[in-house]
Parts: sequence; C-alpha cells; structure tokens
Amino acid sequence: MSEKLKIALIGAGNIANTHIGAYKRIPGVEVYAICDIDEKRLNITANQFGIERRYTDLDKMLSELPELDAASVCVWNCNHAECTIKALNAGLHVLCEKPMAYNTAEAIAMKEAAEKNGKLLMIGFVLRFSNEAKIAKDLISKDLLGDIYYAKAQFIRRHGNPGGWFSDIERSGGGPVIDIGVHVIDLTRYLMGLPKPVSVYAVTNKKLGRRDYLKNHVDWAPLNASPSDPDTVEDFATALIRYDNGAVLSLETTYDINLPDNNTRLLCGTKGGLSIGEREMILYNDTDGFLSDVRIDKRNYKEAGDFFVAELSHFVDCITKGVKCQNPAEDGVEIMKILDAIYESARTGHEVVLD
Repeated sequence: MSEKLKIALIGAGNIANTHIGAYKRIPGVEVYAICDIDEKRLNITANQFGIERRYTDLDKMLSELPELDAASVCVWNCNHAECTIKALNAGLHVLCEKPMAYNTAEAIAMKEAAEKNGKLLMIGFVLRFSNEAKIAKDLISKDLLGDIYYAKAQFIRRHGNPGGWFSDIERSGGGPVIDIGVHVIDLTRYLMGLPKPVSVYAVTNKKLGRRDYLKNHVDWAPLNASPSDPDTVEDFATALIRYDNGAVLSLETTYDINLPDNNTRLLCGTKGGLSIGEREMILYNDTDGFLSDVRIDKRNYKEAGDFFVAELSHFVDCITKGVKCQNPAEDGVEIMKILDAIYESARTGHEVVLD
C-alpha cells in the first residue's frame, strides 16, 4: 500500500460531498479520483474539492488506476451492488452507503464478493458513530438498562420527501423505510446487541404524496430535484420487528405526515429505559425506591465529534491498522432482510417470517 491511502469516490452527489469533506480531515488519506455518470455533477464536485482524476465510466477508472486502495460507493441504491462488486473485484476495499443494496439478494452477492476477494466491505451505518450511540453504549455496558426487551424508533418528517431519485422507486427501492427508517432500525438493533430478526409485520401507504403545492420547502433536496420527478414511493410506514432473543422493535417513519417532526429512539430494559432525542438523552430508572429521570448533558461530551469523520476514520483504520470493522457486511445483509420484509408484509397484509 502506498504512503497515503488512495480513495476513489464512486458517485458525486450530496453524500459524496460529505464523504470527501470527511476524508479531507483524516491524516494519511488522499481523495485520489472520482467517478459519476453525470459529467456536470462530476465536474462541480471535483472542482469544489480539487480532484484531478475524473471519470464518467467506472470500469475505465478501475482499469486505469490500479494504484487505488479503497472506494466510497455513493450512488443510487439500485447501483450499490454493481458498483461495489466491481470495486471489490478490482482489489479495492469498499465503504458502501446505506442501504447496503436494493434487496437482500444483491446484499448477499456483495458480501460474497468481499469474501472472495479478501477485501473489507463496510456499510455506512453512520449513526453507530454518533455521540448519542457512544453514550448509550456506555450506559448499556454499565448494565444501567438491564435486559433490553423493547425499542421504539421514529424518524418522522412532516414535509420531507427530497424528490429527485429518492422519490423514484426504480432507483431508490422505496421511500422513508429504505432511506431514513434504515438509520433508526440499524441503530436500535446495534444498541440491543445485534439480535437476529425473525418476523416482521408492517403497513405502508401513500396518502399525501410529495405535496409540491405547499409553499414550505422540504428539509433538503438533491441539487437536481424537479417537480417533474416521479413520485412512486410510500410516504408513511409502521412496522413491528421481532428478534430471536424475544425483543421487539416498533418503527414509525414518514416523508410527509400531518404531525410534527420527530426523531426519537426509545430503549426499554428491565433496569432502566433510555430516550435518545435530538436535543437530550434521558435515563428512566429508580433511585432509593423512587422513580427518577436522569437528564444527560451531551453539550460538553469529551468524545464528541463529527460522526462522518468518525465513521470514515474507522474505515481507514480497518484497512491500515487491521481494526475490527464495526459495520461489517453481515450487518448490512440482516438490515436488508428487515427492509425487504417490511415491504413484503405491507404488500401482502401478512406477517413475514424470516429464516
């Protein structure tokens, strides 16, 4: 391996910009090349970050740059598998953004390609590197929650369908479930000790649509989003996910709903419960025989930092120092099983039992 780790960006959109900005803050790393099928988008991003090697053809980039060490895959969900497998087959380590793939079959093929090539495949579950996750892990390690038997995960946007490829099921694979719900499904499962999913019952619907008539802006949108983009994804979903240890997760996620924004995660255990909100964390337990609420001040948390920098630093450390990967491909496969089961249960109206 060269003195500096040479990274290629596959994809040049919003999340690629975030990856590049984070890599720029990590010592011993060089953002060496970038590839995107949209040449205009490619040049905007490459110019912004001063990336010289630019490609609109992934195969050409991989064949002309054998010195590459690793890649971040930041493309549409429908292309995650193809781009990841090509990079792995070219001898690169890969960090693939969430969701791992378009479906479970593709995720398994990606995992097998990584194993065949002896390369790392890490999945971009960035919330595992958040300050909230670090604090929760610390509390759980001290046995302050006891046996965690129930979790509730909410990622609710009142008006937040991004449009662009996010609202096109052919490219995204779905709406809030696969886009933002995946974050909180993974985070709660991670904090619960990574139990295996055994069954899913879910409902999804599209009652409001993208609501382009509203005068309010959405939370954020891709740079090339347009009112003419397809709107073929769900805007609401709820699911009950059972795990092999008896624990249960209740999920609520939306793009558009007539309720306030909410991004709260709850963990309920035999010794205590934990509320993980955007502004504060509260530990619910009892003290000297009295019910007590402990508010945790995150403002001056000593380990606080940018979670994307923490995630990509971990990816680099896994490659260069042999650190055990915190977000391995097998976790991505398990989450894809849950996502597929949510959509299948919603389609059929029945519980889906997983192998």
